[in-house]
Amino acid sequence: MVDPLPFPDHVEWRVDAAPVDYPEALADMEARAAAIYAGDARERVWLLEHPPLYTAGTSADPAELIDPRFPVHDAGRGGRYTYHGPGQRIGYLNIDLSARGKDVRNFVHHLEGWMIAALGDLGIAARRAEGRIGIWTDDAQGREAKIGALGIRVRRWVTLHGFSINVDPDLSHFGGIVPCGISDYPVTSIAALGGNASMAALDVALRSHFPAFLSRLSRCGSGLEQCEAAR
Repeated sequence: MVDPLPFPDHVEWRVDAAPVDYPEALADMEARAAAIYAGDARERVWLLEHPPLYTAGTSADPAELIDPRFPVHDAGRGGRYTYHGPGQRIGYLNIDLSARGKDVRNFVHHLEGWMIAALGDLGIAARRAEGRIGIWTDDAQGREAKIGALGIRVRRWVTLHGFSINVDPDLSHFGGIVPCGISDYPVTSIAALGGNASMAALDVALRSHFPAFLSRLSRCGSGLEQCEAAR
């Protein structure tokens, strides 16, 4: 059995217990990215929850905001509308890609793999879906359902935003939008699937798999076969 990689000293791992307002988180994340670029701060993974809200990415279609029952915030990331709220683990990533091949495609690919590996530790068989954004699994009715979302922005080769994983949110809150512009598939959660719906357990799984995720960040050339070979 291969020993797990140690957690890197140059990355701060931050977990907030109390919900964080979205504008506060966005400002903090952008300030941290600027400090990393300037060489004044460590890279960071920030795990948190938000109060109920919707975020609009740069491709958001107003027609997909069905019921703005919660505050709507411009996110500044790619993608469309997403929901965030209690029971959902948010991970904001300030990672410096300038020394890791400057390959955004590779970063996203292995971010998906990191989420899938962490969910596997909690008893959820998650996967990518060809042609669809996000992390997917099968719900209790056997339907393909979304359990995780991701949206990234890169500024001066430092990443902003990150991912969300549905641990035990109120799934009815997603009904105010067309999540990520995909209306043909339901949304699910770890709790709805009978997995280990402990936020603390998910955090442990994410931290455990993070060093391997970070070690895979490098340029993968024209295709992802090299990325896959390095897994």
